Amino acid sequence: MLQLELNEVLEETADAAFCVDPQGEICFWNTSAKNLLGYAASEAVGKNVHILLRCHDALGAETCTRDFYARQAVTENCKIPNFDVEVTARSGDRMWLDLSALIFNHGRTHPRLVVHLARDITKRKQQEDLLHNLLQLSKEIVAMSDGNGAARPAPVSPLSEQEQRILRLFSEGKNSAE
Repeated sequence: MLQLELNEVLEETADAAFCVDPQGEICFWNTSAKNLLGYAASEAVGKNVHILLRCHDALGAETCTRDFYARQAVTENCKIPNFDVEVTARSGDRMWLDLSALIFNHGRTHPRLVVHLARDITKRKQQEDLLHNLLQLSKEIVAMSDGNGAARPAPVSPLSEQEQRILRLFSEGKNSAE
C-alpha cells in the first residue's frame, strides 16, 4: 500500500487521523482531525505534532515528542498500545484524546510512519476526576465517623459556662482581674 492509498483510507474514517514521520512532523491530517482539533490540514502538515498540540500525559509529562517518533521508526515489530493524551486545540481549549497508533511501513526507500487515530475522551476524563473526588470525600466522611455512619465525639470537650464567660471578657478587652 502506498501512502497515497493510506491517506485515502484515513480520509474516510470518522475518527481524527493523522500520520507522523520519524522526526515527529505531521505528514497527513484528515478532515475529522480538523473538525476535532480546529487545525486545517494546511496548518498541521509539516508541523511537529508535540509543538502543534502541546501533548502531555496524565502525569503532566510531555509526550508525542520527536524522540518518541524516532524510537518507533527503528523498533522492529513495534506495537504501541493506545494511550490518553491531553492536547491543546486551535481554540486554546485543552482536551483529552484516546490515541491509537499503527506503524505504517511505507516500503524500503521511505521511512516508517506512525498513524494515529484519535477520539475525544474529555467528558470521560472529567467523569473520572469527579469520581476520584467523590471517593476522596467519602473516605474523609468515613474517617470522621465511627465506621457505621455515626459521628465520633468531638476530640475536645465543649467549654464550660465559666470558660466561655472568661473568654467573652477577654474578647471585650478586660483582663483576668476584672
